[in-house]
Amino acid sequence: MIGWLILAAVLALCAVLCIRAARFKPEAGAGAAPTPVAVDTEGAVQRLAQLVRIPTVSNYDAEKFDETQFEGFREKLRELYPRVHEMCPPVRIAHTGMLFHWKGKSSAAPVVLMAHYDVVPVDEAGWKHPPFCGEVFDGELWGRGTLDTKITLLGILEAAERLMSEGFVPRNDVYFSFSGDEEVSGPSAPAIVEYLKERGVRPAMVVDEGGAVVDGVFPGVKQPIAVVGIGEKGFMNVELTARAAGGHASTPAVPSTLGMLCRAVADCEKHQFKAHLTAPVRALFQNVGPYAPFGLRLVFANLWLFGPLLPLLAGRLGGELGAMMRTTMAFTTAQGSKQINVLPTEASAGVNLRLVNLDTPESAAQHLKDVIRNDKVEVKVTYAQNASPYASAEDANWETLAKAVGDTWQGSIVSPYLMMACSDSRHFSAICRDVYKFSAMALSKEQRGLIHNNDERIPVREIAKTVEFFTRLEQSI
Repeated sequence: MIGWLILAAVLALCAVLCIRAARFKPEAGAGAAPTPVAVDTEGAVQRLAQLVRIPTVSNYDAEKFDETQFEGFREKLRELYPRVHEMCPPVRIAHTGMLFHWKGKSSAAPVVLMAHYDVVPVDEAGWKHPPFCGEVFDGELWGRGTLDTKITLLGILEAAERLMSEGFVPRNDVYFSFSGDEEVSGPSAPAIVEYLKERGVRPAMVVDEGGAVVDGVFPGVKQPIAVVGIGEKGFMNVELTARAAGGHASTPAVPSTLGMLCRAVADCEKHQFKAHLTAPVRALFQNVGPYAPFGLRLVFANLWLFGPLLPLLAGRLGGELGAMMRTTMAFTTAQGSKQINVLPTEASAGVNLRLVNLDTPESAAQHLKDVIRNDKVEVKVTYAQNASPYASAEDANWETLAKAVGDTWQGSIVSPYLMMACSDSRHFSAICRDVYKFSAMALSKEQRGLIHNNDERIPVREIAKTVEFFTRLEQSI
C-alpha cells in the first residue's frame, strides 16, 4: 500500500512538473509595430571616426594624461554637436568629467545616460590597421574606442542633437554624464555623483555600458538575447606572499617559497567559491527559459524544486553563465627570485576576484585563508569594493528601457543579467536604485573579445542601431 502511495505521489509530482514546463512558454507578442527611427548612418559613422582618431588614452598617473588630446576631444564634441552644447552647456567636473543637463517638462524623475571617452593603451604592432585610424574596412569601423565606449557617447549625442533640432522636449530632465578616466578608476564619475547629490538630484534611472545583444550564451536558445545588467560584481585584488629562508640554489630547502606559493595557488583554484542562484541569474532563467528546449524548460519552470541544484552545475553552464553564479578568482601575476640560482626569501602572486552580492571582501579573504591553511603564506587585500545593489527588473523604469531595447533589436529576448566587469555607474548606486548596464550593440563572441584587445572595430550597421536605440530611449524618458 505504501509503495502504491509513493508511486502515486511521484507520478503526481512528474505531472505537475511537466504541466508547468508545458505552460512555461514565451508570451505572445502584442502591441503595434515600433515607429521607425530615421538615422543619418553615414554622418554618424564619419563623426565616430573623428572621435576615434583622437587618442584619449588614460593613465593611472594623472600627470601622464595627454591633456592636449583630451581637450581636443572635448572641442571636437562641441564642433560636432553644437545644438547640444548650446542648449545644455556642459559643466566640467573633476579631472575629465562632463555633465550636460537637458531640461525636460519635469524634474521629478531625472534620468542619467552615461559613457566614458578614455580608452586603454594599444600595442600597435598587434593591429592589422593603425589603432587610431578611424577608417572603414569591409563594413567595419576600426579603432580603439569603437566598442568601449565612444560609440555609446556618440549614440547619446547623435540622438539628442537630432531631437533638439526637431524641438523635442523630454518628459523628465536628462543628464549626460561623461568621464575621461573610467578605465583607470579615476575621480570624475564619483565627483559627478557628489555634484548631483549636493544639488538634490536623485535620478530615477541611470543607464551605462554593460550587457549587449548576444547569441550562443544560453544552452539551447537560438534567439539573440539582449542582456541588461541590473547589478555588477564587486572587485577585489589580493596578493599572496610566501616567505622562507633564502640562499644559494645549490642547497635548496623544502618546502621552498615558490613551492608553498604554488601549493597555495593550486589549493585556491581547487576550492572555488560556492555558487548561488543570484537574483539576476534567477531573472535570466525566468526570461530566457521559455525559449529553451523542453528538457531545460522542465528545470527553469520549476526552480522551486531544481533551483538548489543549479549552483552545483555552475561550472557546466558555461563561462559567462557560471561566473554570474559565484565569486570568481583569476591569478594574473607572480614573482619569485630575480635570478635563477638564488632562492627567494619571498614569492608572491596576485589574484583578481569578482564578488557576487552574497560575498564581501572580508568573507572572500577569509575563504582564501581557510583554503590555504598555511601561516607562512600571507593573504593581503590591496583593493576591494563591494558588489553593487540590484536594480529593479519589474518597475516602470525597466519597462521603458526594455521596450527601447526590444523595439530596436526586434526578435531579441530582453533579460536582466549580472555584469561581471566594473563601470563608472557603480558610483551612482549611492543616489539611484535603478542603475542599468547596457552597451547598445549586437556583438558576437568574437566581437566581445575585441574589447581591450587588438583590432577593436564595430560593424557600421551597429553604429546606426546604437543611435536608433538612444533615440527611442530619449524619446521615452
